[in-house]
Amino acid sequence: MSSETNLPAVTPARVLAGLCLAVPIVAMLWVASYSKADPELGGMPFFYWYQLAWVPVSAVFTVGAYLLINRDEKARKAARGGDAL
Repeated sequence: MSSETNLPAVTPARVLAGLCLAVPIVAMLWVASYSKADPELGGMPFFYWYQLAWVPVSAVFTVGAYLLINRDEKARKAARGGDAL
């Protein structure tokens, strides 16, 4: 049990995963950056297509965060002497 307490709670992978989750949130909450009509894309104002473009981008960031956390958990399990599968 003592080896578990020696593992750091904050690792670079966890920080990067947090940043991956924060990027889409900050981008969508910063409304002043996209509250305009131009440039249009296929007749759709920038305000709308910019938000729609963030749907797949957010999914990519979320998958990246998941993979980072999953890899970090496997490394923690291996460091504790458990099975790393």
